[in-house]
Amino acid sequence: MKFATFLYQIAGPDIARVARRAEELGFESLWIPEHLVLPVEYRSPYPYSADGRMPAPPDTPLHDPFLALAYAAAVTSRIRLATGVFVVPLRNPFATAKAVASLDVLSGGRFIFGVGIGWLEEEFDTVGMTFGDRARRTREYLALMRELWTRNDPVFEGRTVRVAGCKFMPKPIQQPRPPVIFGGHTEPSLRRAAQVADGWYGIAENIADTRDLIARLRGHERAQNRTSPLEITLSPRLGGPLTVAQVQTFAEMGVARLITPVGREPERAVRAMEQFHEQVMSRV
Repeated sequence: MKFATFLYQIAGPDIARVARRAEELGFESLWIPEHLVLPVEYRSPYPYSADGRMPAPPDTPLHDPFLALAYAAAVTSRIRLATGVFVVPLRNPFATAKAVASLDVLSGGRFIFGVGIGWLEEEFDTVGMTFGDRARRTREYLALMRELWTRNDPVFEGRTVRVAGCKFMPKPIQQPRPPVIFGGHTEPSLRRAAQVADGWYGIAENIADTRDLIARLRGHERAQNRTSPLEITLSPRLGGPLTVAQVQTFAEMGVARLITPVGREPERAVRAMEQFHEQVMSRV
């Protein structure tokens, strides 16, 4: 089992402290959530909670994930750095491809690209991006990015984006690309992961529903005739700290990585990581 934790939106020196301590304790990766804007009022249902409301209030200070992870990369040497998850269709795909490639180079090939199509329609409206075609754009944007990352003379022609007759540098260190981890619990999200991703990112509110989600995901893998299974990453929200028994249960389900929650305050985050290392990581 790989153990990860979150890098929340804290000040620069505290990012350094949390990132270094996570690396010292043996965490495999740091994940950072993101939104461009958070509307004060919204009707879109948050898909990962029973009440349809996201846990972050609208005044949560959300860093640009690539800048925050680049900062963390500069003060660490081994721990992997991940977006959890990045809303692909909110941005220009060329700008995203450049940020991903640059971060992968600057970190020495440590970046994990956690992605999603987005759920918050009001956020799309605010920044002037269409919501209805976001799934198509995400597929085409990722296909375009792979061309940019791997080809000396990238060529791609889609319905929403195209490229030809240009050069794109730098290329990511990881080839053919940094790992793409697709998030989402809906059937289309699971199918997209099975079709185009290297892994899947889910939120676990309880054991039974998570077991069902993974079974559905494996069904989509079989339907796509995948030659290798998706790497499963879970962010548990079980109402309390993870236990050794719960970790073992997730491992039996085929989960490869668990992202343990920590507090948003630096002191609390460090204490939570140290406690998790002592009570769980050192015993599995």
